[in-house]
Amino acid sequence: MPERRGRGRRPAETVRADVLRAVGDLLLDEGMAGLTIERVARLSGVSKTTLHKWWPSRGALALDGYFHAVEDSLAFPDTGDIRTDLLTQLRAFARVMTRTAGGRLLTQLIGEAQTDADLASSYRALYSSERRRIAGERLSRAQELGQIRAGVDVQVLVDQLWGAVYHRLLIPDEPVNQEFLEALVDNLFRGIADGS
Repeated sequence: MPERRGRGRRPAETVRADVLRAVGDLLLDEGMAGLTIERVARLSGVSKTTLHKWWPSRGALALDGYFHAVEDSLAFPDTGDIRTDLLTQLRAFARVMTRTAGGRLLTQLIGEAQTDADLASSYRALYSSERRRIAGERLSRAQELGQIRAGVDVQVLVDQLWGAVYHRLLIPDEPVNQEFLEALVDNLFRGIADGS
């Protein structure tokens, strides 16, 4: 249980951080099955009323907690070499998605978002749009340095790379392994047209 400060009210940002930490820990340890509003309220010391006020559904709460739990591990590096940085980030993403309860959770949340409008909206606002922004900014810097051809739509590159990984995660008939990630980046930089 988080430490309470006297009889006064805790600042909203402290309360929110306690909730997100509790949710993130639960999700990474147990996945979606262990997540209930009652349990989060107990672990974070926050009322169920407050939780319902800030998050419209269990799925939206899960997604927010998940994003905050994995945010640091999915940071996009900037070493100055976009090819290396893409591989580093894709490997980190694949590791989270294939080796943690949080990865399995995200695929569950994507599935639930197909029938939960609040979750779908939260997914876009809290996770996918932020991930796209981070990747797009890194790719745009590489474009400014001449590492990516001018005129290339960097948001389409995001779709090509991460979309391919999501496809294999959601339809798991092929593995998301090192060879696959390297082939994605190689195909991107070499192109697929015959140069002869």
